[in-house]
Amino acid sequence: MSRPESTDLFLSAPGGEDNIGAEAHGGESYSHWVRKVIRAVRSERNLLVSLFDSSVPEPFDLLRRLMVEGFSEPITSRYTSAFDSGNPYVVEQLARRYAVPAEQILCTTGATGALSLIYRALMAPGDRVLVENPGFDLFHKIAEAHGFGVDRFERRGENFSIDPDEIAARIGPKTRLIILSDLHNPSGMALDRETLVAIGRIAEARGVTVIVDEVYGDYVDAALRPPPAASLSPALVSISSLTKSHGLSTLRCGWIVAEPGKMRTIRTLAEEIDFGVSNLAHAVAALVLEQPKMFDGYRMRMLARARPIIESYHGYWLDEGLIEGALPAFGCIAFPRLVGIDDTVAFSEWLADRCGVIVAPGEYFGAAGHIRIGFARAPADIDYGLQALTDGLIRHRDQRASAKGME
Repeated sequence: MSRPESTDLFLSAPGGEDNIGAEAHGGESYSHWVRKVIRAVRSERNLLVSLFDSSVPEPFDLLRRLMVEGFSEPITSRYTSAFDSGNPYVVEQLARRYAVPAEQILCTTGATGALSLIYRALMAPGDRVLVENPGFDLFHKIAEAHGFGVDRFERRGENFSIDPDEIAARIGPKTRLIILSDLHNPSGMALDRETLVAIGRIAEARGVTVIVDEVYGDYVDAALRPPPAASLSPALVSISSLTKSHGLSTLRCGWIVAEPGKMRTIRTLAEEIDFGVSNLAHAVAALVLEQPKMFDGYRMRMLARARPIIESYHGYWLDEGLIEGALPAFGCIAFPRLVGIDDTVAFSEWLADRCGVIVAPGEYFGAAGHIRIGFARAPADIDYGLQALTDGLIRHRDQRASAKGME
């Protein structure tokens, strides 16, 4: 790819007077940062390109079609109580998908609800969780909110791989849960089956449980997709939802897949405290799950248009020495290391201020100097956003070179 034509929208360097109130993020959550930046951008401009999103956009037209067909006369039989054991039609579809009995499936209010429920069901005061780094900040924030200690293990290299031996070394006497994601959030990189099997064996031997967040799992091509983690070891628990793979966060439909003993413990707590599963939302979720080709096709078409664009820009950035790191083979997110830029909060806020383009700073995932880019967007939006990011990286590099020449 030749150098992209400049958008010519930048006026000053990140960290200067035009930065939109960049500050040390401290204990601020990623979601709080995103909301703050969106408010600031919308107060100044109409254009907003959200390359921080980590899922396909909500499939509004498909969702509207399902709602019209399912909730006219007569109302779909899928609209039924989810109070007892979840929406039975959702459970039926998931049991078929995971090839397990329905008793090993528990529906939840999103994957976040699943994670919180497991923490409370399987941990006691004084217990600790071992969380991947870089990683999704809610993995540790939910644990901390419940008063549990948090330790970390590193995902390393340009593929953000996991060394099972490092996990074994990091397990302490109070470790009860290990939390990881596959596909990895924020990098989008996949784990191989052998690594998950090895982690499962370690967990079995040490008496700990491993939660594998698989919300991006459907982005892997079906022919290459590994089996769900829960099928590889009784120590592995799968959680997922319709949020990332289907763009349907509005349904708050998540689930847990676990071996019978762990599931009985989790379900017992759920029956005592969890009254939030929506009958309406999970009825729509059942309709969605019963038509996988429709929604898989939507996701595949979106990425088929988007991936050549991100591949072109990513190749150019590498050639120009603007970034380091590989582009994941699957999914809709990338997590490059920006060369010469360590404060990616300040850089991301500057980019948002100047262009209305929002990327996710690596600081919120435990990896300062990286940014997470979500590219499941309309081609025009992706191209504009990545063009603006390219201009910002080049401007920053040129200013560093100029400052060095003046020394």
